[in-house]
Amino acid sequence: MDTDVQLSERDRSPRPVEGEEQGSRSSRFPASPAASVRAARAWLRGGGPMRRAGVLLTLCLVFMLLLSSYVVQPFLIPSGSMENTLHVGDRVLVNKLAYAFGDEPERGDVIVFDGTGSFVQDAPAENPVAALIRKGASSVGLMGPAATVYIKRVVGVGGDRVTCCDARGRLQINGHPVDERFLYPGDDPSRVPFDVVVPAGKLWVMGDHRGDSRDSRDHLGEPGGGMVPVSRVIGRADWIGWPFGRMNTLERPDAYARVPEPDESAGHVGKPAARGAAWGGEQPARGQDRAGQSAGPAGQPAGHAGRPVEPAGHAGSPGG
Repeated sequence: MDTDVQLSERDRSPRPVEGEEQGSRSSRFPASPAASVRAARAWLRGGGPMRRAGVLLTLCLVFMLLLSSYVVQPFLIPSGSMENTLHVGDRVLVNKLAYAFGDEPERGDVIVFDGTGSFVQDAPAENPVAALIRKGASSVGLMGPAATVYIKRVVGVGGDRVTCCDARGRLQINGHPVDERFLYPGDDPSRVPFDVVVPAGKLWVMGDHRGDSRDSRDHLGEPGGGMVPVSRVIGRADWIGWPFGRMNTLERPDAYARVPEPDESAGHVGKPAARGAAWGGEQPARGQDRAGQSAGPAGQPAGHAGRPVEPAGHAGSPGG
C-alpha cells in the first residue's frame, strides 16, 4: 500500500503562497488604547509646533462650547435696559445649572431667557453659517446670542398679582408694596399702569431701567400677554465677569423677601388696569417718559405698551 499517495489525497488544501505573511486573528481588531495614544503622540511630534498649536486650540474651543452649552455662559450687555445693575459692555456669567435640578426662578432673580412666543412672536430667519459663527463667538462673550434672547429681572412668579401702582407710586406684589431701590436713579416703577395675575409656569419680568426697558409691560394684549414661560429660561445671571473693575456677584434684592404668597382666589386680568384704580385715584403726570423721550399717542409714553416689538439684539445681545 502506497502511504505517500494516501496522504496526498487526504490533504488537498492549497499550500500558502511563499512570501505572503498570513495575518493573525488579533490583527483584525483595533489597536489597544495604549497603542493609539502612542500613535497620536507620534503624529503630534511629526507635525511640529503648528500642528500642536492647532490641536490645542481646537480642544479649547470644544471645551468652551461644552461649558457654555451646559454649565455657564458669558453674555454681552449691549443696552441700558438693566442699568444701573448692568452697564453697556458688561459680560455677565449665566449659571445654566441654577434651575436644572427642580428649582425655579424667584422674585428678584436676573434671568436670561428666550423670548420666542412671549416677547417675539416670529423668530427672525438667520443664515446657518452666520448662526454657527454667532454661536461660537457668543459662547465666549464676543458677540450677543440669538436676537430672541433677553435679560430681565423676575418681578412676579406663577400665581402672583402684580399691580402698578399704589397711591405712593410703588409696585405691589400680592398687595404688598415693594421698595425697588435698585431702579435706575429718577425712574418710576412704571409709567404704564397695569394689574395682572401671573399664570402658573410663567414669569412677569421687567428691566431695572424702567424708562428704557421693553419688557412684559410692552406685550400686554399680545399672545402670551408678556408672560415668559419658565421653560424658556436659559439660566440665572449670577456674576459680572467683565470688565475687571465691575466684577461682582448679582444678589437677589431684599425688597422681595417680604412679599406674601399669592392669593389663589385672585382672577387673571392680563391687561392694563384702569388708570384711576391703578394709581389710587391719582392721574400720573404726562409729558415725557424720560429725558429726551416724548410721550406717544393717547398719552402713552413711547416705548411702553404700544411700542413695537423689541428689535433683534436687545439681549439677544442680552439686554432688552
